[in-house]
Amino acid sequence: MSVAASDPAPATEARGPQPVEIALLASVFVVAACGLVYELSAAALSSYLLGDSVLQFSTIIGTYLFAMGVGSWLSRYFERQLPAHFLRIELMVAVIGGALPALLFIANAYIPGAFRLLLYGLVLVVGTLVGLEIPLVMRILRRNVMLKDLVSQVLTFDYLGALAVSVAFPLLLVPQLGMIRTGLLFGLMNAAVALWALWLFRHELRRLGAHALACALALVALAAAFVFAGHITTLAEDKFYQDRIVFSESSPYQRIVVTRGGAGHRLFLNGNLQFAERDEYRYHEALVHPAMAAHGAPKKVAVLGGGDGMAAREILKYPSVESITLVELDPNMTRLFGEHETLAALNGGALNSPKVRVVNTDAFQWLQQTGDMFDVIVVDFPDPTNFAIGKLYTNSFYALLDRRLAASGYAVIQTTSPLVARKSFWTVVATVESVGLVATPYHAHVPSFGEWGFVVAGHRPYRLPEALPEGLRFLTMPGLPQLFEFPRDMARVPADVNRLSNQNLVTTYEQEWGKVVGHGG
Repeated sequence: MSVAASDPAPATEARGPQPVEIALLASVFVVAACGLVYELSAAALSSYLLGDSVLQFSTIIGTYLFAMGVGSWLSRYFERQLPAHFLRIELMVAVIGGALPALLFIANAYIPGAFRLLLYGLVLVVGTLVGLEIPLVMRILRRNVMLKDLVSQVLTFDYLGALAVSVAFPLLLVPQLGMIRTGLLFGLMNAAVALWALWLFRHELRRLGAHALACALALVALAAAFVFAGHITTLAEDKFYQDRIVFSESSPYQRIVVTRGGAGHRLFLNGNLQFAERDEYRYHEALVHPAMAAHGAPKKVAVLGGGDGMAAREILKYPSVESITLVELDPNMTRLFGEHETLAALNGGALNSPKVRVVNTDAFQWLQQTGDMFDVIVVDFPDPTNFAIGKLYTNSFYALLDRRLAASGYAVIQTTSPLVARKSFWTVVATVESVGLVATPYHAHVPSFGEWGFVVAGHRPYRLPEALPEGLRFLTMPGLPQLFEFPRDMARVPADVNRLSNQNLVTTYEQEWGKVVGHGG
């Protein structure tokens, strides 16, 4: 039987929409929403776990769209029993797509070497199945809807579904449900569409009982996984982080995990270690005190990043400080380290000090908008693993920093490892110098990170302080000059300026740290 024979010609007389048409168009909305969730989940997880969000999003989306094209092309071979094919495909998308985030989390924890293979394999499978869905729906609707109306209606609902999810995914779904539950929720929605198709076409399906059983099994499996999603996340993260997890949540900006083990509490953002309680004092003393003590009597201080409050803790050791403005993008971070009893104790309750004002916004935009001048600005951002963070290491950002720095003030910037990422480190130095600031690089050894680098920037040459605050655990006056001496394997190398238009630092950083990860593996 030919395709034409199996798909009756569309009716031409004017009439109102039929229930089956409304149901199928609603299904198109759900199908589009679910498909985009699976695509965004794969891209977000790959950027979390592999870094370089632009590369990951580009390759995942490109692979997914290619797979959808393959699915659309394959739909021509489905000639008979279109509702049955549609139902089966919906169930496969529901189970595979819904389980995609959970499978990737578990694979990353237990078989990291196979993560990329599984990632792109799942994206190809889900994309192909999603690519089959819409052509089948359109061919089913052709029975009663004129072609011009059919195309416009299907595409309208397809795009509306994509719009709804693109807004809800980062702002509502992931922060409230987490990545795993979000995937399973939309898997349940796909399974519900299959169940609805079972009811709509019950008179056409040859093996109604088998289809009903398949729908029931899929719904039960996805619902059970949704209920126990917390256990799945814990299973994967306990293996990945090794230490016991005491806190974890997903914000619109990142995955926040706090563990407790032999090194005390450790903070991870998107799987990357930010500090270990055992030696964080080395990092934060080195970050804050060379600039603060050299200034003499700083009154107004800004901290960009540093939502854990550790830098603010060190700044508050100076009696001259009258105000600290802490600019942190993620409100979940400042809330966590301000309200969680154990974690607030790590920063000495610094975020609750009356001298500290927390501003939850993008630091780049804040520098553009604020008119305040500061004696010291502490820049404590994560390393430039992607372009969203990389913009905070560009000459454009440092030019804004220059405008907010008092004539006698200093800014200090955490600047990755000059040993492991040597060219990246000196790229930051060259970028700071390109805006007219005097850059003075230095380094300190932090066991959890290795040799770590910093840059003091100011309108005047840097001079070593005459004294340091009492009670420091790492820095001493005799040892301070040694931080500014670079051995031969960390000495300056030629490096280009990091600009918004190219962000070469992100590429350089990935290349240098990638060699270390690859060697270690």
